[in-house]
Amino acid sequence: MSARLIDRSLVAARLDRLRGALERAPFDTVLALSAANFDYATGYRSVSATVHGISPLAALVGADELLVVGPVSDSAPGFDYGLVESDFVAYGRFYFESEDGGATATGLVDQHADYAAAIAAAVLRQGLSSSRIGLDEKACPVPLRRQLAELLPGVEFVDASDWFSVVRSIKLGGEIDLLERAARIVESAMIDGMAAAAVGVTEAEIARVVTTTMVASGMEPRFTVVTSGPRSALADAYATDRALEGGDLLRFDVGGMYEGYWADLGRTAVMGEPSTKQRTFYEAMLAGEQAQFDLAAPGVPAEDVFQRAVEVVEQTGPTPYRRQHCGHGIGLEVYEAPIIRPGSPAPLEPGMTFCFETPYYEIGWGGMMVEDALVVTEAGVRLLSDRARGLTVVNA
Repeated sequence: MSARLIDRSLVAARLDRLRGALERAPFDTVLALSAANFDYATGYRSVSATVHGISPLAALVGADELLVVGPVSDSAPGFDYGLVESDFVAYGRFYFESEDGGATATGLVDQHADYAAAIAAAVLRQGLSSSRIGLDEKACPVPLRRQLAELLPGVEFVDASDWFSVVRSIKLGGEIDLLERAARIVESAMIDGMAAAAVGVTEAEIARVVTTTMVASGMEPRFTVVTSGPRSALADAYATDRALEGGDLLRFDVGGMYEGYWADLGRTAVMGEPSTKQRTFYEAMLAGEQAQFDLAAPGVPAEDVFQRAVEVVEQTGPTPYRRQHCGHGIGLEVYEAPIIRPGSPAPLEPGMTFCFETPYYEIGWGGMMVEDALVVTEAGVRLLSDRARGLTVVNA
């Protein structure tokens, strides 16, 4: 069995947490469909899910059993990872040949016709033909939902999407370690990108420096926003061959995954001495983010953290400062609950991990942002990223 960097004990601890929560849940067992929830339950990450954008796997988690549903194509890599062959319910057709000419997975080929049939078989194998099953409905397409209702008429499916979010929102120590490692990699990558900046260098050239650092550190780059000058106001935009000019704002918004865990950070530089507006506005953004750190603590509602950021930015920066959110949870997904937004009364709790951010985008002028990762502690928060948070001045 091949080793992964992720600690096997962390995978076991996550499964134990799911089972502990299941004891208090309004259903008998739970079906994980999304890639993140499946990873949380099993530790296995599917290349097929990454390629196709939807997870072709499911995990049926009970008090004692864990059955994995997946395509035959995921059987060999899954067993190599450590999935139990006898607990793998396969569907579809794929062939793995052996050196002696035999098919090593012949017994799995055509075991079940499709995804829904395999899920139904797993449910029946657990003796749950008349039961309540928590279903990851946000990751369940309508056609699949209909198929499951037809195949399992005695099963009452209950939406467990929010239940999964709550269970995953409080991170284990090993998860926090991986999130901090991910944040430090992205932080270093952006610092390397700023070091490569100079008049005449293109956004794309800087983006390549950023992604090179990420890959060299074992991270999978997911988005690399490097925009300059007027383009820095475009929020989510790919880097282009635009060459940097003196006076430009240079904005970074970079995300990647390390062993399944996300990082999402932002930094801003300026090419040469900043103008009064550039300096004043950035100092306001930084103060707004710092105000979030100072307020955030167990029991504080997410909406209060948002409001504090807006109030502080408006004291010396743009007025009004209009944002739909000023942060979000982060973990196996880049956006996790709770979101730091107006109307969100969700209280912060120890072990929750977030990205707090205060971006500003002004079309025709430019954009800037600072975004950092943190974990809520009993005393407040601990930053998982803290380097180069100020406005970096690049000698033009």
